[in-house]
Amino acid sequence: MSRLDLPIDHFRLLGVSPASDAQAVLRTLQQRLDRAPDQGFTMETLEARADLLRSSADLLSDPVRRSAYEADLTALIRTDQPVQPALEIPSSREVAGLLLLLEAGQPLECWDMARSCLQPPQAPALGSSREADLTLLAGLAALDAARDYRDERRFEQAARLLQEGLQLLQRMGQNPALRESMHRELEDLTPYRVLDLLSRDLSCTAERQEGMALLEQLVRRRGGLEGEGDPSFPADEFQAFFKQIRGFLTVQEQVDLFSRWADAGSSTADFLAGIALTASGFARRKPERIAAARDRLAAGGRPAVTPLLANLHLLLGEVDSAIALFEEGAAKDLRAWASRHSNDGLARICAYCRDWLSRDVLPGYRDLDADPDLDAYFSDRDVLAWVEREDRRSGRHYSSAPAAPASAAPLPLGDSSWTFSETWNTDLPFSAAAEPGEDAQPQPPKPRWRPGPLPPRLTRLASSTRVRWGIGLFGLAVLLGLSAAWWRSRQPPQTAIARVQAIPVVPSGAAPAPGATATRQPRPAPLSKPPAAIPLTIASPDERQLRGLLEAWLRAKTAVLSGAQPQGELDRLARPGPIDRLQAERRQDREAGQTQAIEVQVRSLQVMERSPGRIEVQAELTYRDSRRDAQGRVVERTPTTTLRNGYVFGRDGDTWRLAATYSGQ
Repeated sequence: MSRLDLPIDHFRLLGVSPASDAQAVLRTLQQRLDRAPDQGFTMETLEARADLLRSSADLLSDPVRRSAYEADLTALIRTDQPVQPALEIPSSREVAGLLLLLEAGQPLECWDMARSCLQPPQAPALGSSREADLTLLAGLAALDAARDYRDERRFEQAARLLQEGLQLLQRMGQNPALRESMHRELEDLTPYRVLDLLSRDLSCTAERQEGMALLEQLVRRRGGLEGEGDPSFPADEFQAFFKQIRGFLTVQEQVDLFSRWADAGSSTADFLAGIALTASGFARRKPERIAAARDRLAAGGRPAVTPLLANLHLLLGEVDSAIALFEEGAAKDLRAWASRHSNDGLARICAYCRDWLSRDVLPGYRDLDADPDLDAYFSDRDVLAWVEREDRRSGRHYSSAPAAPASAAPLPLGDSSWTFSETWNTDLPFSAAAEPGEDAQPQPPKPRWRPGPLPPRLTRLASSTRVRWGIGLFGLAVLLGLSAAWWRSRQPPQTAIARVQAIPVVPSGAAPAPGATATRQPRPAPLSKPPAAIPLTIASPDERQLRGLLEAWLRAKTAVLSGAQPQGELDRLARPGPIDRLQAERRQDREAGQTQAIEVQVRSLQVMERSPGRIEVQAELTYRDSRRDAQGRVVERTPTTTLRNGYVFGRDGDTWRLAATYSGQ
């Protein structure tokens, strides 16, 4: 007869301590016999269980046999080998022995041995009582072992064990009630598994992907972020869990995840996708992402987001739109808070934007650690290039600044959460218990963000964007006035007259564009001094010399966009960044079969910042352009306008070159 080694000793099998006397042993035996398991085991197994308990009690209540047994245990413990006490039982009592092992608190060992007994060549006869008892025992052991793993916060091991137990019971086709209990236990583990998997290192790609899949499964089971389809996971618990989960996700993971849920119709996910896009765009200096966030929030049709839209317009360099939206959509308390920071509209929206970024946008991403530094953001080369490109495009088409919706309701400050539906709440930029920049209870205290000074580049951007409003409203009148003035007199304008003239700047010897009327334009007044030599190698150039370098760059840029070759080498005038952008623009025109005829004149130039290796200037330009197709027909035209652009020059070795351009109007 084959025998089974049960990894347990007589003391633990009976449930007594080694210090228990004979009376305590017999008393415990009677209690164990009176409390037989009622999960559905056969009488054969229960009787074998009672026999094993009596055998242990007989040994432990006999002083001679017990003394010999304790001596054997002591000798076993003192050996250098890692050994474990075991009881040898006949195979006819193996199911009862495994049941006692489970009762002794060793479910994992019971699971392993029961599963092994169900496999060939030890598999019992189909339909036998032994098969039924082993299957039930394996399921109970898997459930108890999974709970032990859960208590140890080893959630993924618990889930794996439950899945294996379910598969075994389904294969055997038995114990439907136990299978249902295991299935519920597995579902209850889902939030913990998500936390476990997503909190792992970013290099654990497979585990994190599984965590994302489980998260989506959990949300689907609820019926979406706003759903209530999971009674075991109430809305308040789910929201707390979801807020914790977001901290383990990267910003791109949040953009992708929320965008998918938004496409499925979730308004909450749509808002969260906009916030994640804003965080990504600001931290990575990608204004196109902020533009996508603006479009999302605007398309959502929620009037309460108007102050947030103002922040997005500000980050896109649309200062007038930002100020107008903030003044129109901000609640009274929010406007009062902003007014305490400054009386200037731009300074107020900047203070609000900084606070919003620091509290509600930039925190909560695993891979972001960014400061709400508006000056650094607007000094970035990619941001400046994007703003310049978009402003040129809007100036060409006279895009008016978006106005706040007529029905815009103020952002509610009477609640600590913003309700998108009856069940889902998302944190507001500000709460009822605190002013902007402070924290409300019961949230844990956070460091207060104190708005810094107004970014100087944004200040100059604001002053220049205000010009566009006048142009958009009175452009036609200005052009008519210029035409009349030109016919009245061809004399150069007096310096006191604020008249805008478009002066063609073309390379020497280049033929005018088809249909051009350059001969009708007055020639610019000559410089008071000869232009600076190119390349500019003077250690501390004055405004006249910087103006000469800027004019040389503008002439080269005009030549490139007209399809001609510039005089001299571009790399003597600018760094690779501006040159690459210029050449990319020309490639796009060439692919479209178009050229640009640009007419520009530097009217004034002022140095704004100066250091040994960097000089920043602001220049006032008169500008107009036209875009022509391969046949010379005008397909697009920008009327004469005034631009106030910023230019940054950097010193490379001994040579000054253009490094960046911003805020073109």
